Amino acid sequence: MNDKLIVSPSPHIHGGRTTRSIMLDVVIALLPALVAATVIFGPRAFLLSAVCVIACVFFEWAMCKICKDENTIGDLSAVVTGLLLAYNLPATLPIWMAVVGCFFAIVIVKELFGGIGQNFANPALVGRIVLFVSFSSAMTTWVKPFSWKYATSDIMTTATPLGLMRSGRWTEYSDLFLGTVGGCLGETCAFALILGFVYLVVRKVISPTIPLVYVATVAVGAWLGGQDVMFHVLSGGLLLGAIFMATDYTTSPTTRWGKVIFALGCGIITIVIRLFGSYAEGVSFSILLMNIVTPYIEKATFPKVLGGEVQS
Repeated sequence: MNDKLIVSPSPHIHGGRTTRSIMLDVVIALLPALVAATVIFGPRAFLLSAVCVIACVFFEWAMCKICKDENTIGDLSAVVTGLLLAYNLPATLPIWMAVVGCFFAIVIVKELFGGIGQNFANPALVGRIVLFVSFSSAMTTWVKPFSWKYATSDIMTTATPLGLMRSGRWTEYSDLFLGTVGGCLGETCAFALILGFVYLVVRKVISPTIPLVYVATVAVGAWLGGQDVMFHVLSGGLLLGAIFMATDYTTSPTTRWGKVIFALGCGIITIVIRLFGSYAEGVSFSILLMNIVTPYIEKATFPKVLGGEVQS
């Protein structure tokens, strides 16, 4: 017999997907939101997004050079981080502040922890929170939709739908769905985000479990709190966070029940902050907190080996 027994470490079965192909799909899914942001908030939205992408790619390249590691900018993960960070910023944010956020996202959260697959939290989320804590005024100045078309040097500002709700003012569902409201670049247009969600699910890049459970939890919490359910689902960064950030491979559980628990936690924290906190939004903080406990969720929900026990 010429058959040989080949012994090798796992994985033993390889798929055709690569990190680059997955990240490319995510970039494609994010493009509708970029188009919507550019139409609604003007060319500066595109400029801010481009700067974030370039800065993230540069910082990753520089860190690979400094640490003498293999160059990883070709996997497009830095491009995704740059887009996601830009989508969490207002159109009026100074360019240099956006670059600071990119530095924290790539250098501090991603590269110093070992690069892609090693970060403890979503880099774009941490970059956004660092900017919010450091430059709260600039991070809460929301430009009025389509005001860029008017020939004026003054910035026309408005409040986000969640902020307007707290002051007793209402926003139409149609405006929330199409994105013609104040807010961060990538969070306002629900239609564009839903298109991205459908694309990622069809391409099997993400499982629909986390987004659906996350959004459903917020909806139930809003209903129990006597709030308008559809308003909470369509406003703020809920769809952006649930679809593109809570589903991050590295910082979310891989087990079926782990995904459910993770999404439930994100939803509960989000609606508690929205209903009882002084801050109108809660998506970024909820996902970050659940990122921290992901290893424990994974350990608690990991299936036991048949005929044995899982080694700790």
